[in-house]
Amino acid sequence: MASILIIDDEKSIRKTLSEILSYEGYKVEEAADGAEGFKLFKDKQYDAVLCDIKMPKMDGLEFLEKAREINTDVPIIMVSGHGNIDTAVEAVKKGAYDYISKPPDLNRLLITLRNAMDKTNLVTETKTLRRKVNKTQEMIGTSAPILKIKETIEKVAPTDARVLVTGENGVGKELVARWLHELSNRAAGPIVEVNCAAIPSELIESELFGHEKGSFTSAVKQRIGKFEQANGGTLFLDEIGDMSLSAQAKVLRALQEGKITRVGGDKEISVDVRVVAATNKDLLKEVEDKNFRLDLYHRLSVILIHVPSLNDRREDIPALVEHFLDSACQEYGMARKSIDKEAMKALQQHNWSGNIRELGNVVARLVILSGKTITPEDVYDYVLPARDKKKVNA
Repeated sequence: MASILIIDDEKSIRKTLSEILSYEGYKVEEAADGAEGFKLFKDKQYDAVLCDIKMPKMDGLEFLEKAREINTDVPIIMVSGHGNIDTAVEAVKKGAYDYISKPPDLNRLLITLRNAMDKTNLVTETKTLRRKVNKTQEMIGTSAPILKIKETIEKVAPTDARVLVTGENGVGKELVARWLHELSNRAAGPIVEVNCAAIPSELIESELFGHEKGSFTSAVKQRIGKFEQANGGTLFLDEIGDMSLSAQAKVLRALQEGKITRVGGDKEISVDVRVVAATNKDLLKEVEDKNFRLDLYHRLSVILIHVPSLNDRREDIPALVEHFLDSACQEYGMARKSIDKEAMKALQQHNWSGNIRELGNVVARLVILSGKTITPEDVYDYVLPARDKKKVNA
């Protein structure tokens, strides 16, 4: 139920509006002047405000200014019988959602209020989405390897130097790439990700460079490739060790010349892209086995960042667990759960073959299946694989 605050020094107006809005399903609170309304506004959360302009103690325009300093998201609709066009313009300039003259047209008032509710909902949804995005960009840990990575990112990000990020699956290589973009001069541009392992070798060139209509059987229209999509921003080539040799040759040319050619086309297209690559493979070993080009390796590895496995930075596990607890409880709509010290110790001793990704999944599992406090028994029941349980029982 949406909550509406009515501020008006005329009791009859407050009563009329309150009855109408209550009938429409709104929860309504009233204030007899601007000062009383401002106190309520500071102490409570409202979805919209209907505010008179001419009032004792604090008039509507003063309330509007003070309220906007506290919360810019709540729509404030000015309702007045003493105003004119200049007053309406001034109110809107100061941040009012709309201005309605007294006596108000009830249909217009309800439509305006409904639109204001839609705006409030959109603002809330946007903030929720931003919080989710920001969560993916956190880099948690105070261990020496993580501090070194953060320091390197801060130094390298403002440059256009290409970076090769290495590490096992699930350690957070994509997170490093996103921080490199976030702290770079290209942050306002796009960051475009390509998972080279997930794209069939016969399609990787089309994915990266695009194709012209009719260049192959299924090319029914022109397609813009990832290099062009990332123009002015960052291109993240994940699992680059799985890229075919023919695609490697074209990527090398794009890096050398700053130009690409779409599949089936002959026009050279200039691109301004910073490339960050990542792999869980030993690329020098892949070079020896003739699966990866040495010249491309040197082009990509201007800066090398190795992300350690979770087993190599166990001191970061408590902070990561607390972070994932917050995220999981919020995502599943549960009250915040705590974790027993012995349970935390058990998690620190676990072999994290799946690294950060595995830890996040495990914490989500514990949040769903455990009680208010996660105990060592919960870890034993829901985390340890069967083979480890047999060892413990033995």
